[in-house]
Amino acid sequence: MPALPPVDAARVVAALGPDTMWRSITVVDEIVSTNSELFAAAKLGADEGTVLIAEHQTQGRGRFTREWIDVPGTNIAMSCLVRPKVPVQQWGWLSALAGMAVAAAVRSLDETQAPRVQLKWPNDVLLDDGKVCGIIADGDGSAAVIGIGLNIGGSQEELPTPTAKSLALAGLPTDKSVVTASLLRELERYYRTWNVTSDIRVEYTALSSTIGRDVRVQVSETEFIEGTAVGVDEAGSLLVNVAGVVTPFAAGDVVHLR
Repeated sequence: MPALPPVDAARVVAALGPDTMWRSITVVDEIVSTNSELFAAAKLGADEGTVLIAEHQTQGRGRFTREWIDVPGTNIAMSCLVRPKVPVQQWGWLSALAGMAVAAAVRSLDETQAPRVQLKWPNDVLLDDGKVCGIIADGDGSAAVIGIGLNIGGSQEELPTPTAKSLALAGLPTDKSVVTASLLRELERYYRTWNVTSDIRVEYTALSSTIGRDVRVQVSETEFIEGTAVGVDEAGSLLVNVAGVVTPFAAGDVVHLR
């Protein structure tokens, strides 16, 4: 598909309004990795609320050792700098609340189509059962950077896997400035709640399509565990009943078993 117009930072700022926590929004054409660049800025003292958006990443990252592959001009690659007040032991929620924000933002584009959007633990947003985004969070105890890659206008041939989806393929709006503003609005909403209460399990459960299902958890490149997902704990770990023993998983890929 042809490249979409880039994110317009001025439009995003106007849509968010004067009370937003996102005080600095920068858009660039190409970068190695928005997360790496912004995390380096965080170490130099960059303020909470700094946002870096790129039309294309040459070395975007996903979970484990995977790359996040995008076609220039068809995606949103965005990283957001936060400095949480909650104990660092609970920072595992950052990637989960980012998934919540993406799911809520995509649903808000067309509320009548909300059932098509699901959140699979920990942060996989599924659109018509296909993955529509990638999320990764980096932190060092003083700051964290939340990275989000969202497929906006890619055709099936341009997407990284046959099961991936884009907003365009689903017939949803593809104005990247509108989508970015919605995403940042939802991210701020969940982040502020979590940063004050340290607990957004109720909100997460309401969005989750994983809790209550039989699952297979990939905890490493070669290790898989099967059981029933029964909830999430205070740190955001998935609680899985494995042969009668409830076991927490802090990270891993999940497959919903039929």
